[in-house]
Amino acid sequence: MTAPTVHARMETVTQPRGSGNNSPAVSAALSGAVDLSAVKARAEAAARQGTQAGAGAGGQANGAASASVIDVTEATFQAEVLERSLQQLVVVDLWADWCGPCKQLSPVLERLAGESGGAWVLAKIDVDANPRIMQLFGVQSIPTVVAIAGGQPVDAFSGALPEPQIRQWLTQLLDLLRDKLPGVQAAQQGQEAEQPQDPRFVEAEDAFERGDFAAAEAAYKRILDSEPGNEQAKAALVQVRFAARAESTDPSAIAKADANPDDLDAQLAAADAQVAMGEVENGFARLVATIRRTAGDDRNRVREHLVSLFELFDPADERVAKARRDLASALF
Repeated sequence: MTAPTVHARMETVTQPRGSGNNSPAVSAALSGAVDLSAVKARAEAAARQGTQAGAGAGGQANGAASASVIDVTEATFQAEVLERSLQQLVVVDLWADWCGPCKQLSPVLERLAGESGGAWVLAKIDVDANPRIMQLFGVQSIPTVVAIAGGQPVDAFSGALPEPQIRQWLTQLLDLLRDKLPGVQAAQQGQEAEQPQDPRFVEAEDAFERGDFAAAEAAYKRILDSEPGNEQAKAALVQVRFAARAESTDPSAIAKADANPDDLDAQLAAADAQVAMGEVENGFARLVATIRRTAGDDRNRVREHLVSLFELFDPADERVAKARRDLASALF
């Protein structure tokens, strides 16, 4: 069976609102400037062999195709990313072992892919082992995440975004692609047939996806009023509050804070901006340095803000552990 042609661009997809921090290089990719033919040419023979093997393997091939997380190389990029993207959304995670933010972002993406029911698949690409793919997208920093549909990039973001923002990004993409990719429609129909979700969380998540952070916060607070120990609602509330702050942060906040070290509001806003951009260590270090320069109520205010940022991450995250040690040293 002949592999389908994947180099033709799919029908235009509108870029979702609030899709992350796109670099100029990634933005060029989204406008269609990416030339996929080089990787396609190198991988075409391997892709044909994979297609023939899959046709003969029957159910086994179908099982492999349903994997939610796959490791991709230059040799398998054509089959695993481009051809697969004709059926389902493929989210490419460009990462490296030395990249700290990658270690925070990748587990979140892997878990969300497993929950998607086949609507999308996560393609993990080690940029050190596959430098041509990073060059292909024109990416200059990692982590960078690129959504591929119909053989072309349709959206992207860079940095380790908070989970609610990633969920919002994915939801908007899948809604736009529902009528274009068979796998998305089939997966969403299957999810609708499953047991209904807790309507209280549905209300909160819907508000977040609309960008109505106040309504989302109120919905999670109502859950906690009746169930003070609900850890899911607690964690979500922290994320929502941070997303609301990050959205309203002035893009020049970091420069303003650097120019005015004694302006506490500027320091807090700059730390939020750095964390939102994936510069987590720098955001933590900024607040620890501010704590060292302050005392009394000002110091306590900065400490509480820093602790609230810790709650966005896994307690075992090495960046959080280091910042907690630095905080203790600054306080005592």
